[in-house]
Amino acid sequence: MDPNPKNFPILSYVMARLPSFVPKPATASESEFTDVDIENPEAPSSSSSSKKPTTGPSTSSSGQNRIVENMPHLSDPKVVMSMTRAISDVVQTRTVLNTIGPRPDHEAVDVARAKLSEIEANLSKQLEELVLSPRPADVDRHQWRAHLADKENECRRSAEKEKENYKVIIQLEEMHEAYEKLLSDAEARLEKIYQSAEAGGSGVNAREQEEDRVGGGEPSEEVNEEVVGILQEATGTGLERVDLSGRRLRFLPEAFCRIRSLLVLNISNNVFEVLPDSIAGLENLEELNVSSNLFESLPDAIGLLQRLKILNASGNKLKALPESICHCRSLVELDVSFNSLTYLPTNIGYGLVNLERLSIPLNKIRSLPSSICEMRSLRYLDAHFNELRGLPHAIGRLTNLEVLNLSSNFSDLTELPDTFGDLINLKELDLSNNQIHALPDTFGRLDNLTKLNLDQNPLVIPPVEIVNQGAEAVKSFMAKRWLDILVEEERKCMLEVQEQQETGWLTRSTSWLKNTVSGVTEYLGSPKTPRDPYLDQQL
Repeated sequence: MDPNPKNFPILSYVMARLPSFVPKPATASESEFTDVDIENPEAPSSSSSSKKPTTGPSTSSSGQNRIVENMPHLSDPKVVMSMTRAISDVVQTRTVLNTIGPRPDHEAVDVARAKLSEIEANLSKQLEELVLSPRPADVDRHQWRAHLADKENECRRSAEKEKENYKVIIQLEEMHEAYEKLLSDAEARLEKIYQSAEAGGSGVNAREQEEDRVGGGEPSEEVNEEVVGILQEATGTGLERVDLSGRRLRFLPEAFCRIRSLLVLNISNNVFEVLPDSIAGLENLEELNVSSNLFESLPDAIGLLQRLKILNASGNKLKALPESICHCRSLVELDVSFNSLTYLPTNIGYGLVNLERLSIPLNKIRSLPSSICEMRSLRYLDAHFNELRGLPHAIGRLTNLEVLNLSSNFSDLTELPDTFGDLINLKELDLSNNQIHALPDTFGRLDNLTKLNLDQNPLVIPPVEIVNQGAEAVKSFMAKRWLDILVEEERKCMLEVQEQQETGWLTRSTSWLKNTVSGVTEYLGSPKTPRDPYLDQQL
């Protein structure tokens, strides 16, 4: 629940000091504020001697020292105290969320919304059937209306009860979304407080930011002339490539979206905020580069680009991808790195079946949708610097995957599924800077693995001395461990079979003996039969 230092450096710095700041006097020295874990602040009563070392970037004071070096006024207790008062709403909200529970993953939210829609549809159908139901001839009109009202209330109560659990999931998601906005607002407030503590630097910074925002004024005239020239060139010709990168453009002329012959469009490194829906007019477009702009979303119309093979939307402010992107079935490469994504569309794997490269690093993604396991053509997956808590259990279906980067998910990624060993074509794997204690037992089956990075993990299996020897040593150790497990399971199976056989022999012997004894007893105990006259005659 604590703010991520990568996205909210000042806020995380101040909140990490909340437990230790309050009980200490205002004259406390800098050293008293530099040993607090940003991600896991300790209780006020804990002493420095009882602090538990952990792994990952948040355990070292180097990150905090760096921010103090860059922003020296943060070492002033008065400034920090002023900032502390300014974020009381964040502290209260964090406490509430810590009590309620973690944020649900995107699939759970999608399922909850679908269930709510289904319940509403069923309720509407029930109410419609009630209204259209005929009144029995022997029932009074007023009594029938009262009966229908009771039945309607009963249906509504039942539906509300059924919706309760799903509403809780939606409400929890909305609370977490609101909390994220709260963090952004708080960071902005703290920046203003810090600027007021500085001596004379704020005016220059503000002026530079304003110049950056408007795009420098004068160059835009030149850009407009160049854009007009490109459009004139496209008139009556089969223009296939347009490169408008690095021109500080703020708007994409609608005329570009009518160049139906266009195959490649590059508008990267500009200051675009909106991509028009008319982009769907580029029906033959195969490559689209919108990286390094200010996009907060992509239009739903992007799903109409049926021939799009390469989409680069990295370095923007995207918070989500449109569900319609699942319709871009020709996509081979998708790069949405360095954005603010918290999830991928639930059905993305069912739609992008031809995708070979997926780059999603430097986002806030907490989980991968299970549908991603259907991307059977996927060869490259980069998900480093996210907040992944794990992988889908069916990840082993990605049998064509060759490169996988899951590094720097820090305290969130703690284990890998057993199906990980089914990634038989995996060649490069980076698991550094996580909290993985043990590799899956099937790890030794990754025969093609040649590059492996396991740095900064509290690994127990395999031990550190094996890890330091490289990928081959790790594979050999895990393969032997897997073989030992199989041998032990085989031994147990044989023992069980032997026990069953012995039990079966004993059962058959006991049954035979029982039947024999029973037959003898029956023979001995049976009454004498009459003598055969013929035998008597022979005697």
